[in-house]
Amino acid sequence: MIFVTGGAGFIGANFAHHWLSFSTEPVLVLDALTYAGNLESLAALRGDARFGFERVDVCDRDAVAALLARHQPRAVLHFAAESHVDRSIVSPGDFIRTNVHGTFELLNAVRAYWDELQRNMREAFRFLHVSTDEVYGSLRPEDPAFSESTPYAPNSPYAASKAASDHLVRAWHHTYGLPTLTTNCSNNYGPYQFPEKLIPLMIHNALAGKPLPVYGDGQNVRDWLYVEDHCRAIARVLEAGRPGETYNIGGHNEVRNIDVVHTLCDLLDRMRPRADGESYRSQIRFVADRPGHDRRYGIDASKIERELGWTPQETFATGLERTVQWYLDHQDWVDNVTSGAYRQWVTQQYGGDAA
Repeated sequence: MIFVTGGAGFIGANFAHHWLSFSTEPVLVLDALTYAGNLESLAALRGDARFGFERVDVCDRDAVAALLARHQPRAVLHFAAESHVDRSIVSPGDFIRTNVHGTFELLNAVRAYWDELQRNMREAFRFLHVSTDEVYGSLRPEDPAFSESTPYAPNSPYAASKAASDHLVRAWHHTYGLPTLTTNCSNNYGPYQFPEKLIPLMIHNALAGKPLPVYGDGQNVRDWLYVEDHCRAIARVLEAGRPGETYNIGGHNEVRNIDVVHTLCDLLDRMRPRADGESYRSQIRFVADRPGHDRRYGIDASKIERELGWTPQETFATGLERTVQWYLDHQDWVDNVTSGAYRQWVTQQYGGDAA
């Protein structure tokens, strides 16, 4: 069995689906079900004997320890995190609690469990920590992409909290010998993403006839990684990654934010045209930039490609079309997660009637 913390969130839920699509090994999802944790994202797995769920906060060391003792997993994959930069600017304490303190408590529970395992099980056990490229800071246009040796320079409370969690994982390996693996990924997109992030927000607002808010001049660059490609990479790192190592995971898709929005509008113009015949591009609105907005991220994924043989299967064009089609086909899922609290949050961030 493997444990997946934060498995009702965007990437964790996609990983649970991916894992059970090819593996007979059971997965137990642990999730506190905060605003971004959604059991509906796991609905298709209900009734599968290989799937289990426990509502647990990773900050609750005793509860996690009890589950470890009961189920005896051979790996813990740590996805649980607060992940939205905008929210971290307004409420940084939530990010310190989950991302830093939660990782600390989880590491302690896992270390105590690992210490008690028989030798052969100790050697086979893995703790895989899922992190972000934002820990590396911001790149200039001429800078090389982030590699595993790029110095950390986080610029937002979210990025700082993830950097801290990365350092804790590294320390638990080097000090205690815990067999850890860390992955740092670029911007994910795909099914089940909460519509506060750029791509699902644009799709949601476009279809609702709302403004499409773009920060600043829209020239910020991100590397985009289709979530299923990310899940394949994580599974490969779990299988063959070297304990103590870090692996950067990217999609080879550096795109400006405004170009992402333009492409989404063009896809929707073709796949779900507006009734009045106008382009969704007419709904784009530039809004005040957020504080400390990093200009560019880029990922050098040559290490995982060279050592583990992983490469992304989706281009940005194919992955984005799959994503738009998924949201068009699952409007009920979107309607159920866009609660009143979510709408108030987007209005607060972007102003006016953006939500």
